[in-house]
Amino acid sequence: MLKSYYNKKVIEAGCDEAGRGCLAGPVFAAAVILPKKFKHPLLNDSKQLSESDRIEARKIIESNAIAWAVDQVDNLEIDRINILKASFLAMHRAVDALKVKPEFLLIDGNRFYPYPEIQHECIVKGDAKFASIAAASILAKTYRDDYMKIMDRQYPVYQWASNKGYPTKAHRDAIRNYGTTPLHRKSFQLLPPEQMKIF
Repeated sequence: MLKSYYNKKVIEAGCDEAGRGCLAGPVFAAAVILPKKFKHPLLNDSKQLSESDRIEARKIIESNAIAWAVDQVDNLEIDRINILKASFLAMHRAVDALKVKPEFLLIDGNRFYPYPEIQHECIVKGDAKFASIAAASILAKTYRDDYMKIMDRQYPVYQWASNKGYPTKAHRDAIRNYGTTPLHRKSFQLLPPEQMKIF
């Protein structure tokens, strides 16, 4: 059972990211402020839901949240500052975009760069513990998936519609055979160095 809040007396936003382990594309993050008493059977860690359930849950979250926002950091910025900093920056940008300013942030994971003037708490596996983090995980995941499906039309050989940029065998085989795209994270180990070529 997901907890509705960490501190009942403040406005909390749950934050999570999607795409940190991908070889291509941006890292997405979401911030969500839910009503304290909000509950729904579909609300869960996005990894525990089917794609169709995530899409349905996204509609429910967007309809019921007090405020929500999704933002991203692209692959070029990831390569420049590293994926950990990029994940935190994406969360900061999502919080920036909220129409209601939170008083406290619940962060999925064990590390975070403090957001100016807002306290936070890091929760390991928080997307399976707190409703607002679970909601953020669903939004970040579905928006990133939608983005990678669109990019798949431009670069179909990498099969991003199915692998979403993660390091599957099909994705790595395509990198080996066709090289990289402008969306690939060049700071990641895409293939052994001797097998790389510029696309």
